[in-house]
Amino acid sequence: MKDFQGFITEQKNTHMTHIEDKVLYGGVDGTREAINALRSLRDMLAGKSSGSLSVKWDGAPAIFCGKDPSDGKFFVAKKGIFAKNPKVYKTNSEINKDMSGDLAAKMKEALKYLPDLGITGVIQGDFLFSKKDVKTQTIDGQKYTTFHPNTIIYAIPYDQAQEVRNAQIGIVWHTTYTGSDFASMRASYGVNINALNKSSKVWSKNAMIKSFGSATLSSKETSDVTTLLSKCGTLFNSISGSTLRELEGNQILAQHIEQYNNTFVRAGSLLPPSTSHVNGLIKWIDNKYKKEMDKRKTDKGKKTQQDKLDVLMKFFSNTNKKSLIKMFDLQKTIVLAKLKLINKLNSIGKTSTFVKTTKGYKVAGAEGFVAIDKLGNGAVKLVDRMEFSYNNFSSDVLKGWDK
Repeated sequence: MKDFQGFITEQKNTHMTHIEDKVLYGGVDGTREAINALRSLRDMLAGKSSGSLSVKWDGAPAIFCGKDPSDGKFFVAKKGIFAKNPKVYKTNSEINKDMSGDLAAKMKEALKYLPDLGITGVIQGDFLFSKKDVKTQTIDGQKYTTFHPNTIIYAIPYDQAQEVRNAQIGIVWHTTYTGSDFASMRASYGVNINALNKSSKVWSKNAMIKSFGSATLSSKETSDVTTLLSKCGTLFNSISGSTLRELEGNQILAQHIEQYNNTFVRAGSLLPPSTSHVNGLIKWIDNKYKKEMDKRKTDKGKKTQQDKLDVLMKFFSNTNKKSLIKMFDLQKTIVLAKLKLINKLNSIGKTSTFVKTTKGYKVAGAEGFVAIDKLGNGAVKLVDRMEFSYNNFSSDVLKGWDK
């Protein structure tokens, strides 16, 4: 059994698919990999195999930095670093030409302070705070030093956070890149922050989890996860392979299914029974394209949308609908196993996490976790979408930039 391989292997770390959505996008192989990844993570948390975990911090923006292999000059960049014409910034004037406001200010601060770390290659992290973002707050009677980069508020007990208050910026590091140019660079998970120079101006956090501590699974917890994974295997074997392959080859339909599933996440509601889910999906797609037809003023434009709808609807044969019912059952079971592991992992760490709602503060879990194989080349994202994704979408949850 391979440990997490096939999810992201030596690819640029710009986007990771939720583990349950590997069923949508990965076909037979992706589904098998999702189940095997959960089995491997179960074994790792049960102390039966090796591997690594990192916390997925809710920072913004993503920061790439280091020495440009073409000229040896220090740069900072966003995800455009891997575009056909890479966008990297080596001066404030280059940043000013491409962005403005808070994003430009953060990139300029990164360009100013990160060279002090003596970075020799290329590494990636997430921007957590600037000096102005760090606050002293009392939440539930506890005095904290806090920063709120995006959806989640990170709160460190005040007497343990002097380094945060002294710093000009804070970055959490998670990926290292190697290669002779940006186009050919390969990613490996983890950054050796011990090799970086110390700087009081930069609070550097390693995303890697050094110890599982209380997150080790008990025998009962291991058995519960195993039962769910056995059900995953049974459901997987009952799904037509042709349905999964057809869906894998129709990424537009897969995206529509994910979008439909996200309507329940945004509403903070559970997915319906799978038969109702399939019928609801068909109706949702039909309504989506009929709305597009209504927007078109010409017969040609309306026909174009009708043709797209007709192509999508061909997928919903009786065989495929039966397999979709099983597929949604499988996704739900994968999520249940994932949540048991996430709930255990949330016991790790000394940094408290909250969200700020219109009614006050609410305790929240981490954004999620990334499970990494022992060679550092493969990873899978585990996120409690009913909590974090709902908070991310909800108008009742205030983001870091909200007043």
